[in-house]
Amino acid sequence: MDIYLLSITFLSIVIVILGVSWLRLHAFLSLTIAGLFLAIFAGVELGSIVDAYEKGVGNVLGHLVGILALGTILGKMMSDSGAGMQVSEFFVKKFGQKRLPWAMLLSGFIIGIPVFFEVGLVILLPLAIAIRKQTKQNIILIAIPVLAGLSIVHGLVPPHPGAMTAIEIYGANLGQVLLYSLIIAFPTAVVAGPIFAKWVHKRVIPENEPEIIKVETKTDSAPGTGISFFVIILPVLLMILTVVTPLFNVSGGLEQFLLFIGNPVIALLISVFFAYFFLGYRKGMDRTMIQKLTEDCLLPLSSIILIIGAGGAFKEILIVSGVGDTIATMSEQLSLSPIVLAFLVAGLIRVATGSATVALTTAAGIVAPVVAQMSDVNLELLVIATGAGSLMLSHVNDAGFWLVKEYMGLTVKETFKTWTVMETLLAFIAFGLALTLDMFI
Repeated sequence: MDIYLLSITFLSIVIVILGVSWLRLHAFLSLTIAGLFLAIFAGVELGSIVDAYEKGVGNVLGHLVGILALGTILGKMMSDSGAGMQVSEFFVKKFGQKRLPWAMLLSGFIIGIPVFFEVGLVILLPLAIAIRKQTKQNIILIAIPVLAGLSIVHGLVPPHPGAMTAIEIYGANLGQVLLYSLIIAFPTAVVAGPIFAKWVHKRVIPENEPEIIKVETKTDSAPGTGISFFVIILPVLLMILTVVTPLFNVSGGLEQFLLFIGNPVIALLISVFFAYFFLGYRKGMDRTMIQKLTEDCLLPLSSIILIIGAGGAFKEILIVSGVGDTIATMSEQLSLSPIVLAFLVAGLIRVATGSATVALTTAAGIVAPVVAQMSDVNLELLVIATGAGSLMLSHVNDAGFWLVKEYMGLTVKETFKTWTVMETLLAFIAFGLALTLDMFI
């Protein structure tokens, strides 16, 4: 039964890839067909298939729709006001074209610590596209370092939810996990970011232009560099409130207010209206132009929302069909060291379900009872190894795969060659560094 489940899972993934690349079906249709195929042949009750589909769509889009829409509007305001070009010119002058990938890595790494991966992506990818337009360089060279920085901190570094949940499950020390994760995360991102980007951008030349955010300046005078930077970091500053507020003796209505404006959707909403005023009205845009700009950038978003929704449904069907449990059980039966076991279990669940957070938390739940009977297990490095495994082999059942594909204007094949390889590099390098650190601690 286990082999059968794994076989039809593999076939369902093949259906997605062939549907998009060979039959030229929209990814939404390919994912939906593949999900139905898997559910029917895995023996999921017919009455439960639609429920699983709707639950999967709702779970992923409930979190992402507001972030995607507001982040896209903010990115469009940055690009059409000339603010994105101002920031890109600053980066080019300060770092030079040869060191731009390193500047983008630092941007992704630092901004990624307080915010979710998807939020950092919609804030920073428009900047990468603006830099690409100015420098005429391959978007992969500029964007991959950003993605590496964002992804590694999302997978390993507290206070991201996956890491925090694993710390709770394992009973690890938060401060030590934070220290070890930063020691491991940065060199990992360096290799999978600028170094990998420098190698791969010569071998993968995107066929298409990024379409969701087009850089078309529509104001006569560009905003200053200071206000341009502030618009980018404003949502990040607001979201940091959710991290720092619990650290101070704040209670009652003030605490609720700070946590409210620090919510990603509210923080982005505030930032959008800030951009409307300082990048739009103050620079000569009238209400009609801002309305048209908003509508123009939201229309292309409908496609990616459908794709991500179908990907969420596919992921939920994978869970309901028992594929994740099957892989977890098979992994648990192997006689391996706890760190290796945690990495493999998380990795296999990530491949099966497409969610780094699900993989991390599920794997921690499986491995925790095993290590409870052992002594001399470094629980902090166990958290990091589990997080590393949760990053590997992102593919068609991962919302991040489609986000990156659509924002960067890549084909499915190009996304596999760049994003999927980058994620897998992050996973194995971080795992290797965790094993190395375990030898000396």
